[in-house]
Amino acid sequence: MKIDDGTVRHIARLARIRVTDAQARTLEGELTTILQWVEQLNEVDTSGVEPMTSVMETTATMRKDEVTDGGYPEDIVKNATEKADQFFVVPKVVE
Repeated sequence: MKIDDGTVRHIARLARIRVTDAQARTLEGELTTILQWVEQLNEVDTSGVEPMTSVMETTATMRKDEVTDGGYPEDIVKNATEKADQFFVVPKVVE
């Protein structure tokens, strides 16, 4: 797939970046090369390959489902503007 100047300008506008004419010409070639690499992946036969989520086989470790204070509640509220004991004090928003 060949990327043209209009496509480069459109991508730049979507990305909210300013692109000069010289940069646009450079990006045309770079983006075309990237898409050619991606198109090469279509040549690989993956029909017998199982989908995977990780390259390493792992299992989730189980832990007790219990409520804790995290072990360091003083550190959590240390920089709070206003606090009461180990809790954040926030303004009332509902009357």
